Amino acid sequence: MAINAVVWGENVHEQTNKVVQDIYPDGMHSTIAKALNADKAIKATTATLQEKEHGLTEKRLAKTDVLVWWGHAAHNQVEDEIVERVAKRVWEGMGLIVLHSGHYSKIFKKLMGTMCSLKWREAGERERVWVINRNHPIAAGLGERIEIEETEMYGEPFAVPEPLETVFVSWYQGGEVFRSGLTYRRGAGNIFYFSPGHETYPIYHNTDVQQVLRNAVKWAYNPAAPWTDILKAHNVPTPKAPEKIKQRGARLSAHPTEGKR
Repeated sequence: MAINAVVWGENVHEQTNKVVQDIYPDGMHSTIAKALNADKAIKATTATLQEKEHGLTEKRLAKTDVLVWWGHAAHNQVEDEIVERVAKRVWEGMGLIVLHSGHYSKIFKKLMGTMCSLKWREAGERERVWVINRNHPIAAGLGERIEIEETEMYGEPFAVPEPLETVFVSWYQGGEVFRSGLTYRRGAGNIFYFSPGHETYPIYHNTDVQQVLRNAVKWAYNPAAPWTDILKAHNVPTPKAPEKIKQRGARLSAHPTEGKR
């Protein structure tokens, strides 16, 4: 059975910026979903901010294995109720892939517990995404680096918790470096942050970037989702222990030197 992925796109720049419209005439979310669907192991559909409940109803999220999130200009327009709904599904085992400026989204900041701030500069610079964890599943099929001709610079310090793994580190033409591919886990949910993807550059048309996204969906997929029942049982009282516990054998000394002079 294919992995059920939903690509969530803010879909604001595509409607207001001619440059973005020319690069992604059907929206970034559609381009990403098409790249994911090139792998028969993945079945990707899309959702956007403008849809009812942002396209993320409880029924749809319950069937979602991995959610891919891109946002930038309208983070504050995402309803808090939907953020809580997504966070709960991540804890239950739904994978989450956060892209580019999604680092500042409500859902990523909630799951990280930090401001998730960083340095940035938009100057159309070259980016080299170095694969520093060559054996990681998210790096499968890649060479030693990904070359992106023009991009927005993201620089350290990146105010996120220490990751489980750092898969990619980016170097920019201006000299900065950035941890551009990080993994986390919250409950049973796998989380991957990947920074390339500024809207005014055709980054999601890059075949290596598309390979990373397909790899990430497969890595983030958790078919067991073992925490669902645990979360449902939250705050349920447990039977109290017996009032008296039988001791077996002689009483052990509280300290190996007790009673000695």
